[in-house]
Amino acid sequence: MAQVGVLDEKRYGRLLGRFRPRLIQTDEEFERLAAELERLDGKAEGEGLDAEEEELRALLAHLVVEYEDRTVTDPADAPLETLRHIMEEKGLRPVDLVDVFGSRAVASQVLNGHRGISKAHARRVAERFRLSVGAFIGG
Repeated sequence: MAQVGVLDEKRYGRLLGRFRPRLIQTDEEFERLAAELERLDGKAEGEGLDAEEEELRALLAHLVVEYEDRTVTDPADAPLETLRHIMEEKGLRPVDLVDVFGSRAVASQVLNGHRGISKAHARRVAERFRLSVGAFIGG
């Protein structure tokens, strides 16, 4: 294991070559790098990371946050507007959220403003789109 704080440039270069981190442009790239970040976070809590992995972890965290800042709607928006915006961004229809709302009817009622987003729905929507539950709970 490398000494903490001292980078082995060759090993770090191999990690960079393996994971190819760069400015994230697509949801697929986001998913790939976010999954690697989660793996590194888990390893950090368990056996710990060496200096090169810690450096990669910091880089991935920066890239993931930067992408989210560019692509995720402001959580201060009304919950329904936030959900509508995400759906439009991702090209989703009400039927695509049946797994979140339990039925097409409930999805349509929520999206048409005839029914609020319940706390259970807010949790499922937040999980699906990797956002804070607070973004989908009215204030």
